[in-house]
Amino acid sequence: MKPIGHPGPHLARHRVARRVATVVALAAIAAGAWFGYHWWRGGPTPTTYTTVEVGRGDVVQAVTATGTLSPVVTVEVGSQVSGRVKELLADYNDHVTKGQVLARLDPAILTGEVARARARLTSAKAELTRAQATLTNARAQYTRTKGLADEGLVAAADVDTALAAQRTAEASVSSARAGITEATAALAQAEVNVGYTTITSPIDGVVISRSVDVGQTVAASLSAPVLFVLAEDLRRMEVHTSVAESDVGQLRDGMHVELSVDAFPDRTFVGTVAQVRYEATTVSNVVTYDAVVAVDNADGALRPGMTVNATFLVAERRDVLTVPVKALRYRPAGAATTRRTTGSGTGAATRGTGSSTGTGSTGARRPGSSRGGASGRGSAVWVLRDGAPVRVHVETGLTDGSVTEISGGELAAGDLVITGDSTATTTTTSAQPRGGAGGRRSPF
Repeated sequence: MKPIGHPGPHLARHRVARRVATVVALAAIAAGAWFGYHWWRGGPTPTTYTTVEVGRGDVVQAVTATGTLSPVVTVEVGSQVSGRVKELLADYNDHVTKGQVLARLDPAILTGEVARARARLTSAKAELTRAQATLTNARAQYTRTKGLADEGLVAAADVDTALAAQRTAEASVSSARAGITEATAALAQAEVNVGYTTITSPIDGVVISRSVDVGQTVAASLSAPVLFVLAEDLRRMEVHTSVAESDVGQLRDGMHVELSVDAFPDRTFVGTVAQVRYEATTVSNVVTYDAVVAVDNADGALRPGMTVNATFLVAERRDVLTVPVKALRYRPAGAATTRRTTGSGTGAATRGTGSSTGTGSTGARRPGSSRGGASGRGSAVWVLRDGAPVRVHVETGLTDGSVTEISGGELAAGDLVITGDSTATTTTTSAQPRGGAGGRRSPF
Protein backbone atom coordinates (compact mmCIF):
# COMPACT_ATOMS: atom_id res chain seq x y z
CA MET A 1 0.00 0.00 0.00
CA LYS A 2 1.53 3.43 -1.15
CA PRO A 3 2.06 6.23 1.39
CA ILE A 4 -0.47 8.99 1.23
CA GLY A 5 0.92 12.37 -0.10
CA HIS A 6 3.73 10.91 -2.28
CA PRO A 7 3.20 10.82 -6.11
CA GLY A 8 3.85 7.60 -7.95
CA PRO A 9 6.78 7.13 -10.36
CA HIS A 10 4.62 7.46 -13.44
CA LEU A 11 3.26 10.81 -12.27
CA ALA A 12 6.82 12.18 -11.58
CA ARG A 13 8.07 11.17 -15.03
CA HIS A 14 5.07 12.82 -16.59
CA ARG A 15 5.83 16.12 -14.85
CA VAL A 16 9.50 16.08 -15.98
CA ALA A 17 8.46 15.41 -19.55
CA ARG A 18 6.06 18.36 -19.46
CA ARG A 19 8.84 20.70 -18.23
CA VAL A 20 11.28 19.57 -20.93
CA ALA A 21 8.63 20.06 -23.59
CA THR A 22 7.94 23.57 -22.31
CA VAL A 23 11.67 24.53 -22.47
CA VAL A 24 12.02 23.12 -25.99
CA ALA A 25 8.94 25.01 -27.13
CA LEU A 26 10.23 28.30 -25.73
CA ALA A 27 13.64 27.77 -27.43
CA ALA A 28 11.93 27.04 -30.73
CA ILE A 29 9.83 30.18 -30.41
CA ALA A 30 12.95 32.29 -29.66
CA ALA A 31 14.84 30.82 -32.61
CA GLY A 32 11.91 31.42 -34.89
CA ALA A 33 11.61 35.00 -33.72
CA TRP A 34 15.35 35.60 -34.32
CA PHE A 35 15.31 34.15 -37.82
CA GLY A 36 12.08 36.01 -38.56
CA TYR A 37 13.58 39.29 -37.42
CA HIS A 38 16.64 38.88 -39.61
CA TRP A 39 14.46 37.79 -42.56
CA TRP A 40 12.38 40.93 -42.02
CA ARG A 41 15.58 43.03 -41.84
CA GLY A 42 16.81 41.57 -45.14
CA GLY A 43 19.25 38.84 -44.02
CA PRO A 44 22.42 38.72 -41.86
CA THR A 45 24.27 41.95 -41.05
CA PRO A 46 27.10 42.37 -43.61
CA THR A 47 30.70 42.58 -42.43
CA THR A 48 32.13 46.09 -42.48
CA TYR A 49 35.83 46.82 -42.84
CA THR A 50 38.19 49.42 -41.43
CA THR A 51 40.45 50.64 -44.21
CA VAL A 52 43.35 53.03 -44.73
CA GLU A 53 44.20 54.63 -48.03
CA VAL A 54 47.69 53.81 -49.28
CA GLY A 55 49.81 56.96 -49.42
CA ARG A 56 53.39 58.11 -49.68
CA GLY A 57 55.57 59.19 -46.80
CA ASP A 58 58.88 58.73 -44.97
CA VAL A 59 59.92 55.65 -42.99
CA VAL A 60 62.66 55.96 -40.38
CA GLN A 61 64.47 53.07 -38.71
CA ALA A 62 65.99 54.08 -35.38
CA VAL A 63 67.66 52.82 -32.21
CA THR A 64 66.48 54.35 -28.94
CA ALA A 65 68.42 54.75 -25.71
CA THR A 66 68.52 56.90 -22.59
CA GLY A 67 71.39 58.86 -21.16
CA THR A 68 72.51 61.76 -19.00
CA LEU A 69 73.71 65.20 -20.07
CA SER A 70 77.13 66.38 -18.89
CA PRO A 71 79.61 69.11 -19.84
CA VAL A 72 82.40 68.09 -22.19
CA VAL A 73 85.07 69.27 -19.69
CA THR A 74 84.42 69.25 -15.94
CA VAL A 75 87.06 70.26 -13.38
CA GLU A 76 86.91 69.63 -9.64
CA VAL A 77 88.63 72.40 -7.66
CA GLY A 78 89.95 71.25 -4.30
CA SER A 79 92.23 72.38 -1.47
CA GLN A 80 95.74 71.00 -0.96
CA VAL A 81 95.96 72.33 2.62
CA SER A 82 93.75 72.16 5.66
CA GLY A 83 92.15 75.20 7.21
CA ARG A 84 88.99 77.11 7.96
CA VAL A 85 87.14 78.77 5.06
CA LYS A 86 87.59 82.47 5.65
CA GLU A 87 86.00 83.91 2.50
CA LEU A 88 83.91 82.70 -0.47
CA LEU A 89 84.09 84.72 -3.67
CA ALA A 90 82.14 82.46 -6.07
CA ASP A 91 78.74 80.81 -5.99
CA TYR A 92 76.48 78.60 -8.10
CA ASN A 93 76.13 79.56 -11.79
CA ASP A 94 78.86 82.21 -11.58
CA HIS A 95 80.99 82.65 -14.68
CA VAL A 96 84.65 82.64 -13.67
CA THR A 97 87.92 83.17 -15.51
CA LYS A 98 91.24 81.38 -15.22
CA GLY A 99 93.14 82.62 -12.15
CA GLN A 100 90.10 84.23 -10.51
CA VAL A 101 89.97 83.83 -6.72
CA LEU A 102 87.13 81.50 -5.68
CA ALA A 103 87.77 81.21 -1.92
CA ARG A 104 90.32 81.90 0.81
CA LEU A 105 91.29 79.78 3.81
CA ASP A 106 92.52 81.21 7.12
CA PRO A 107 96.36 81.33 6.69
CA ALA A 108 97.23 81.92 10.38
CA ILE A 109 98.55 78.41 11.11
CA LEU A 110 100.49 78.21 7.85
CA THR A 111 101.95 81.68 8.39
CA GLY A 112 103.38 80.42 11.69
CA GLU A 113 104.95 77.50 9.82
CA VAL A 114 106.65 80.00 7.52
CA ALA A 115 108.12 81.87 10.50
CA ARG A 116 109.45 78.64 12.01
CA ALA A 117 110.98 77.62 8.69
CA ARG A 118 112.77 80.97 8.43
CA ALA A 119 114.12 80.57 11.97
CA ARG A 120 115.45 77.10 11.12
CA LEU A 121 117.13 78.55 8.03
CA THR A 122 118.83 81.25 10.12
CA SER A 123 120.00 78.62 12.59
CA ALA A 124 121.38 76.49 9.78
CA LYS A 125 123.34 79.44 8.42
CA ALA A 126 124.78 80.14 11.87
CA GLU A 127 125.76 76.51 12.18
CA LEU A 128 127.59 76.78 8.86
CA THR A 129 129.52 79.82 10.11
CA ARG A 130 130.56 77.95 13.29
CA ALA A 131 131.57 74.88 11.30
CA GLN A 132 133.67 76.99 8.93
CA ALA A 133 135.45 78.67 11.88
CA THR A 134 136.17 75.29 13.41
CA LEU A 135 137.52 74.07 10.09
CA THR A 136 139.85 77.08 9.81
CA ASN A 137 141.23 76.42 13.30
CA ALA A 138 141.63 72.70 12.58
CA ARG A 139 143.58 73.38 9.42
CA ALA A 140 145.92 75.81 11.23
CA GLN A 141 146.45 73.34 14.03
CA TYR A 142 147.29 70.57 11.60
CA THR A 143 149.79 72.80 9.75
CA ARG A 144 151.65 73.69 13.00
CA THR A 145 151.68 70.14 14.26
CA LYS A 146 153.01 68.78 11.01
CA GLY A 147 155.82 71.42 10.98
CA LEU A 148 156.85 70.49 14.51
CA ALA A 149 156.77 66.84 13.61
CA ASP A 150 159.09 67.45 10.66
CA GLU A 151 161.60 69.03 13.13
CA GLY A 152 161.19 66.09 15.52
CA LEU A 153 159.65 68.20 18.24
CA VAL A 154 156.32 66.32 18.48
CA ALA A 155 155.29 62.74 18.06
CA ALA A 156 153.72 61.42 14.83
CA ALA A 157 150.56 60.60 16.79
CA ASP A 158 149.96 64.29 17.35
CA VAL A 159 150.03 64.85 13.60
CA ASP A 160 147.41 62.15 13.11
CA THR A 161 145.18 63.70 15.77
CA ALA A 162 145.39 67.13 14.13
CA LEU A 163 144.58 65.64 10.72
CA ALA A 164 141.50 63.86 12.14
CA ALA A 165 140.29 67.11 13.71
CA GLN A 166 140.66 68.88 10.37
CA ARG A 167 138.61 66.23 8.53
CA THR A 168 135.91 66.34 11.22
CA ALA A 169 135.62 70.07 10.79
CA GLU A 170 135.30 69.67 7.01
CA ALA A 171 132.42 67.17 7.52
CA SER A 172 130.73 69.61 9.88
CA VAL A 173 130.88 72.29 7.20
CA SER A 174 129.28 69.94 4.65
CA SER A 175 126.57 69.01 7.15
CA ALA A 176 125.87 72.67 7.89
CA ARG A 177 125.52 73.41 4.19
CA ALA A 178 123.06 70.51 3.82
CA GLY A 179 121.11 71.89 6.77
CA ILE A 180 120.83 75.23 4.98
CA THR A 181 119.52 73.50 1.85
CA GLU A 182 116.92 71.58 3.90
CA ALA A 183 115.84 74.70 5.79
CA THR A 184 115.54 76.63 2.53
CA ALA A 185 113.30 73.90 1.04
CA ALA A 186 111.13 73.82 4.18
CA LEU A 187 110.72 77.59 3.99
CA ALA A 188 109.74 77.41 0.33
CA GLN A 189 107.18 74.66 1.08
CA ALA A 190 105.70 76.68 3.93
CA GLU A 191 105.37 79.73 1.69
CA VAL A 192 103.72 77.62 -1.04
CA ASN A 193 101.24 76.23 1.49
CA VAL A 194 100.33 79.78 2.45
CA GLY A 195 99.68 80.42 -1.24
CA TYR A 196 97.40 77.37 -1.36
CA THR A 197 95.05 79.08 1.09
CA THR A 198 93.90 81.18 -1.89
CA ILE A 199 91.74 78.94 -4.13
CA THR A 200 91.75 80.06 -7.77
CA SER A 201 89.97 78.85 -10.91
CA PRO A 202 92.13 76.72 -13.24
CA ILE A 203 89.89 77.34 -16.28
CA ASP A 204 87.35 79.72 -17.78
CA GLY A 205 83.95 78.26 -16.99
CA VAL A 206 80.80 78.15 -14.88
CA VAL A 207 80.42 77.08 -11.25
CA ILE A 208 77.96 74.18 -11.25
CA SER A 209 78.61 73.00 -7.68
CA ARG A 210 79.86 74.48 -4.39
CA SER A 211 80.56 72.17 -1.43
CA VAL A 212 81.67 74.54 1.38
CA ASP A 213 80.48 77.56 3.33
CA VAL A 214 82.25 80.29 5.27
CA GLY A 215 83.50 79.00 8.62
CA GLN A 216 83.66 75.38 7.53
CA THR A 217 86.91 73.53 8.25
CA VAL A 218 88.57 71.82 5.30
CA ALA A 219 90.67 68.75 6.13
CA ALA A 220 93.19 67.74 3.48
CA SER A 221 95.09 65.14 5.47
CA LEU A 222 94.26 62.10 3.29
CA SER A 223 92.92 63.58 0.03
CA ALA A 224 92.14 66.96 -1.45
CA PRO A 225 88.52 67.85 -0.61
CA VAL A 226 86.43 69.16 -3.51
CA LEU A 227 85.26 72.74 -2.95
CA PHE A 228 83.88 73.64 -6.40
CA VAL A 229 82.98 71.86 -9.64
CA LEU A 230 83.49 73.93 -12.79
CA ALA A 231 82.19 73.29 -16.30
CA GLU A 232 84.43 74.69 -19.00
CA ASP A 233 81.73 75.50 -21.60
CA LEU A 234 78.03 74.73 -21.23
CA ARG A 235 77.44 75.68 -24.86
CA ARG A 236 78.95 72.31 -25.81
CA MET A 237 77.63 69.29 -23.98
CA GLU A 238 77.54 65.53 -24.41
CA VAL A 239 75.16 62.70 -23.62
CA HIS A 240 76.38 59.33 -22.38
CA THR A 241 73.78 56.79 -23.53
CA SER A 242 73.51 53.08 -22.76
CA VAL A 243 72.94 51.15 -26.00
CA ALA A 244 72.04 47.45 -25.94
CA GLU A 245 74.61 45.05 -27.37
CA SER A 246 72.11 43.90 -30.01
CA ASP A 247 71.89 47.45 -31.42
CA VAL A 248 75.42 48.80 -30.97
CA GLY A 249 76.50 47.36 -34.33
CA GLN A 250 74.12 49.74 -36.11
CA LEU A 251 75.76 52.89 -34.69
CA ARG A 252 78.62 54.76 -36.32
CA ASP A 253 80.51 58.00 -35.70
CA GLY A 254 78.82 61.07 -37.14
CA MET A 255 75.32 59.55 -37.06
CA HIS A 256 72.49 62.03 -36.49
CA VAL A 257 70.67 61.72 -33.19
CA GLU A 258 67.32 63.16 -32.12
CA LEU A 259 67.18 64.11 -28.43
CA SER A 260 64.32 64.96 -26.12
CA VAL A 261 64.17 65.95 -22.44
CA ASP A 262 61.26 66.14 -20.02
CA ALA A 263 61.93 69.83 -19.37
CA PHE A 264 61.04 70.68 -23.00
CA PRO A 265 58.49 68.07 -24.16
CA ASP A 266 57.60 70.00 -27.33
CA ARG A 267 61.18 70.59 -28.45
CA THR A 268 63.59 68.33 -30.32
CA PHE A 269 67.36 68.73 -29.96
CA VAL A 270 69.84 67.42 -32.51
CA GLY A 271 73.17 65.76 -31.76
CA THR A 272 75.88 63.72 -33.43
CA VAL A 273 77.50 60.45 -32.36
CA ALA A 274 81.01 61.42 -31.23
CA GLN A 275 82.20 58.03 -29.99
CA VAL A 276 80.96 54.48 -29.37
CA ARG A 277 83.16 53.16 -26.59
CA TYR A 278 84.40 49.57 -26.50
CA GLU A 279 84.05 49.19 -22.73
CA ALA A 280 80.99 47.10 -21.85
CA THR A 281 78.77 47.59 -18.80
CA THR A 282 76.84 44.61 -17.42
CA VAL A 283 73.88 45.19 -15.11
CA SER A 284 71.58 42.26 -14.24
CA ASN A 285 73.11 40.23 -17.10
CA VAL A 286 72.25 43.01 -19.59
CA VAL A 287 75.26 44.21 -21.59
CA THR A 288 75.28 47.82 -22.81
CA TYR A 289 77.83 50.16 -24.39
CA ASP A 290 78.37 53.88 -23.89
CA ALA A 291 77.56 55.89 -27.02
CA VAL A 292 78.69 59.50 -26.54
CA VAL A 293 76.54 62.07 -28.35
CA ALA A 294 77.81 65.64 -28.89
CA VAL A 295 75.10 68.29 -28.46
CA ASP A 296 75.11 71.98 -29.37
CA ASN A 297 73.68 73.96 -26.45
CA ALA A 298 74.18 77.48 -27.76
CA ASP A 299 71.05 78.85 -26.05
CA GLY A 300 71.86 77.19 -22.70
CA ALA A 301 68.52 75.38 -22.49
CA LEU A 302 70.07 72.03 -21.58
CA ARG A 303 71.46 71.58 -18.08
CA PRO A 304 73.97 69.06 -16.69
CA GLY A 305 72.37 65.94 -15.24
CA MET A 306 69.19 65.99 -17.35
CA THR A 307 67.86 62.61 -18.46
CA VAL A 308 67.78 62.41 -22.25
CA ASN A 309 65.86 60.11 -24.59
CA ALA A 310 68.04 59.59 -27.66
CA THR A 311 66.88 58.31 -31.04
CA PHE A 312 69.72 57.25 -33.35
CA LEU A 313 68.76 57.56 -37.02
CA VAL A 314 69.94 54.29 -38.61
CA ALA A 315 68.15 54.39 -42.00
CA GLU A 316 65.30 56.20 -43.72
CA ARG A 317 63.25 56.08 -46.87
CA ARG A 318 61.69 59.27 -48.20
CA ASP A 319 58.55 59.61 -50.31
CA VAL A 320 57.79 55.90 -50.56
CA LEU A 321 54.54 53.91 -50.54
CA THR A 322 53.65 53.02 -46.95
CA VAL A 323 51.01 50.89 -45.29
CA PRO A 324 50.28 50.41 -41.59
CA VAL A 325 51.86 47.36 -39.98
CA LYS A 326 48.33 46.32 -38.94
CA ALA A 327 47.43 45.89 -42.62
CA LEU A 328 50.20 43.30 -43.05
CA ARG A 329 48.88 41.37 -40.04
CA TYR A 330 45.23 41.37 -41.02
CA ARG A 331 43.69 38.08 -42.24
CA PRO A 332 39.93 37.72 -42.94
CA ALA A 333 38.04 34.52 -42.22
CA GLY A 334 38.05 32.21 -45.23
CA ALA A 335 41.38 33.62 -46.43
CA ALA A 336 42.53 30.14 -47.41
CA THR A 337 39.69 29.85 -49.97
CA THR A 338 39.85 33.42 -51.26
CA ARG A 339 41.11 33.67 -54.84
CA ARG A 340 44.14 35.91 -55.33
CA THR A 341 44.01 38.52 -58.07
CA THR A 342 46.64 40.30 -60.09
CA GLY A 343 46.65 43.77 -61.53
CA SER A 344 43.75 46.05 -60.79
CA GLY A 345 40.96 43.57 -61.44
CA THR A 346 38.60 42.34 -58.79
CA GLY A 347 38.19 38.80 -57.64
CA ALA A 348 35.62 36.75 -55.82
CA ALA A 349 36.16 36.54 -52.11
CA THR A 350 34.50 34.27 -49.65
CA ARG A 351 32.46 36.34 -47.25
CA GLY A 352 32.42 35.29 -43.65
CA THR A 353 33.48 36.12 -40.17
CA GLY A 354 36.69 38.18 -40.31
CA SER A 355 39.45 38.57 -37.79
CA SER A 356 42.33 40.97 -37.27
CA THR A 357 45.59 39.90 -35.71
CA GLY A 358 47.79 42.45 -34.12
CA THR A 359 45.41 45.35 -34.69
CA GLY A 360 46.42 47.01 -31.46
CA SER A 361 49.39 49.19 -30.69
CA THR A 362 52.85 47.97 -31.49
CA GLY A 363 53.74 48.40 -27.83
CA ALA A 364 56.14 50.67 -25.97
CA ARG A 365 59.81 50.33 -26.80
CA ARG A 366 62.27 50.04 -23.99
CA PRO A 367 65.25 52.40 -23.96
CA GLY A 368 68.25 50.99 -25.73
CA SER A 369 66.19 49.00 -28.22
CA SER A 370 65.90 48.99 -31.98
CA ARG A 371 62.78 50.34 -33.64
CA GLY A 372 61.89 48.89 -37.01
CA GLY A 373 64.12 47.31 -39.62
CA ALA A 374 64.34 46.29 -43.23
CA SER A 375 62.21 43.22 -43.86
CA GLY A 376 62.95 42.92 -47.58
CA ARG A 377 60.63 39.94 -48.22
CA GLY A 378 57.35 39.13 -49.90
CA SER A 379 54.09 39.52 -48.04
CA ALA A 380 50.43 40.25 -48.71
CA VAL A 381 47.76 42.75 -47.75
CA TRP A 382 44.00 42.67 -48.19
CA VAL A 383 42.46 45.43 -50.28
CA LEU A 384 38.79 46.37 -50.27
CA ARG A 385 37.43 46.23 -53.86
CA ASP A 386 33.75 46.24 -54.72
CA GLY A 387 32.99 45.73 -51.03
CA ALA A 388 34.98 42.50 -50.79
CA PRO A 389 38.51 41.82 -49.45
CA VAL A 390 41.04 40.93 -52.14
CA ARG A 391 44.52 39.54 -51.42
CA VAL A 392 47.32 41.57 -53.04
CA HIS A 393 50.99 40.55 -53.13
CA VAL A 394 53.53 43.17 -51.97
CA GLU A 395 57.27 43.43 -51.35
CA THR A 396 58.05 45.10 -48.02
CA GLY A 397 61.06 47.24 -47.21
CA LEU A 398 62.02 49.37 -44.22
CA THR A 399 59.68 49.56 -41.23
CA ASP A 400 59.63 51.71 -38.12
CA GLY A 401 57.22 49.50 -36.19
CA SER A 402 54.19 51.62 -37.14
CA VAL A 403 54.26 51.82 -40.95
CA THR A 404 56.12 49.71 -43.50
CA GLU A 405 57.63 50.65 -46.84
CA ILE A 406 56.15 48.93 -49.90
CA SER A 407 59.10 48.43 -52.24
CA GLY A 408 57.31 46.34 -54.86
CA GLY A 409 54.26 44.27 -55.72
CA GLU A 410 50.76 45.01 -56.94
CA LEU A 411 49.73 47.75 -54.49
CA ALA A 412 49.25 51.30 -55.73
CA ALA A 413 48.66 54.68 -54.12
CA GLY A 414 44.98 55.20 -53.41
CA ASP A 415 44.17 51.54 -52.72
CA LEU A 416 42.19 50.86 -49.56
CA VAL A 417 44.06 48.34 -47.41
CA ILE A 418 42.06 46.61 -44.68
CA THR A 419 43.31 46.87 -41.10
CA GLY A 420 40.30 45.32 -39.33
CA ASP A 421 36.63 44.38 -39.64
CA SER A 422 33.44 44.51 -37.62
CA THR A 423 33.66 40.89 -36.51
CA ALA A 424 36.86 41.57 -34.59
CA THR A 425 35.23 44.04 -32.16
CA THR A 426 31.88 44.51 -30.47
CA THR A 427 31.23 47.82 -32.27
CA THR A 428 30.51 48.31 -35.97
CA THR A 429 33.07 50.35 -37.90
CA SER A 430 32.67 52.11 -41.18
CA ALA A 431 34.03 50.77 -44.48
CA GLN A 432 34.84 54.28 -45.63
CA PRO A 433 38.55 55.14 -46.13
CA ARG A 434 40.26 56.95 -43.27
CA GLY A 435 42.99 59.36 -44.34
CA GLY A 436 46.40 58.60 -45.79
CA ALA A 437 49.08 56.37 -44.27
CA GLY A 438 52.15 58.59 -44.20
CA GLY A 439 55.38 57.47 -42.64
CA ARG A 440 57.07 59.10 -39.69
CA ARG A 441 58.61 62.42 -40.68
CA SER A 442 62.32 62.63 -40.00
CA PRO A 443 63.58 65.77 -38.21
CA PHE A 444 66.72 65.72 -40.33
